[in-house]
Formats: sequence, structure tokens, C-alpha cells
Amino acid sequence: MAVHELVRRLPEPAVVRRVSRALAVLDLVLNDDARTRYYEFDARWSATEEAALMRDGMGNEYSMVFSPDGVFAYGFDHESPMSPYGNDMVPWPGLLDGVPDRLHAQRDDKAFWDPLGAPRATVCFWRTTDDTAWRCGPVENADADGADWLFELVADGRPEAYLTFAEDYYERALDLEPIRHVYALMPLTEYVVTSLNPQRRLSDLTDGIAEIGYPRS
Repeated sequence: MAVHELVRRLPEPAVVRRVSRALAVLDLVLNDDARTRYYEFDARWSATEEAALMRDGMGNEYSMVFSPDGVFAYGFDHESPMSPYGNDMVPWPGLLDGVPDRLHAQRDDKAFWDPLGAPRATVCFWRTTDDTAWRCGPVENADADGADWLFELVADGRPEAYLTFAEDYYERALDLEPIRHVYALMPLTEYVVTSLNPQRRLSDLTDGIAEIGYPRS
């Protein structure tokens, strides 16, 4: 699934944001080490923006910035032949073509650019508030861009998909019901937290929940 298929599969921006927030809360509950969390969500990215972030600890990552003008996303598969690090630090042809002016600030955010002068990206897509569909540039030969696995959970949108991922990543059996609770953005309870991770308590999560912008009771 290259980016061209991904933009056809992605749900509406509100769903992508909801799922992204849920992924961050689930990883917050399951992993008490902030350095090794897979998914994060920063509700305070700027005065007007929120950001969903993924880092797998092996050099692969993505970012989705939600602004009043729309959503802009980068994904980076470090093994992809489309990586700028294997192409003289030049973005893959067509990758950034067509990004609307109103999303240039997100496109050019130095948080996602290498100091050598290219975005850390093999995938790029966006959707303005005026769009009726997700969009990407006229990228050719993008089959190895990493879009299929980088954005798998946000494209799928189901709690069952996270269950499969988390049981593999954290190497533990998990219950589906508390995951459904979080995907619905229902306020966390002590029962939900301890059902997912008996070593965690709701009081441990206060700062993280605030950063993510997850609803409170």
C-alpha cells in the first residue's frame, strides 16, 4: 500500500485525530518509559496545532500536524529507497508537489527536517479543511515508501488492530474492552488503567493525559 492507496483508505480527519489520541494514551498506560513509547500525541504542539507522532526506536517515524487549516503528514521508512539519505538529501520526485500554501508552515517545520536540508520523509500527504479527500503529490515508483505499515493503525481505525499490534510489541496478552474504551475517548478509570497494566495507576498518568489532551472525568 503506497501513499496513493493510503489516501484512499484513511478515514475522516476527525477519526484520524481520535485514533491518534487513543494510540498515545494506550502507549502511555502500557509503557512507563517515555523514551520507548511508540505513539505520542502533543495537544500543545503550538498555540493552534496538535501533533500525532510515531517513533519506533529504529529510525522509522511519522508526524501528523492538525492545524486550523487542515492536516499535514510525513512518514519516514529508513530502509526505503525513497529516503533522502540515499538520494543526495533531495526529496523523492513529486513527494512535496502540490502542497497547498496554507500548509507550507507544517511542510517546512524544522522539527521534521534534517539539518542537511531535506525532510525526513518517504511519505507525504495532507488534507485542508476545504478538501473532501486526502491528497498526496504525484509520486512515482512509491511502492516501497513505507506507507503501508507506518500508518497501518490510523488507516485501519479499529481497536482490534491496536490489540494485535500491542500484544506483539509488548509481548503480553491484553483485553479488548479497555482498548475499546480508550478508542471511544471515554475518560480513564482506575479499572481501565489496571486492566491494561496492573503496574500503573490513574494518578501516574495525570501529566501525560494533559499533554495528550485526552478527556478527563
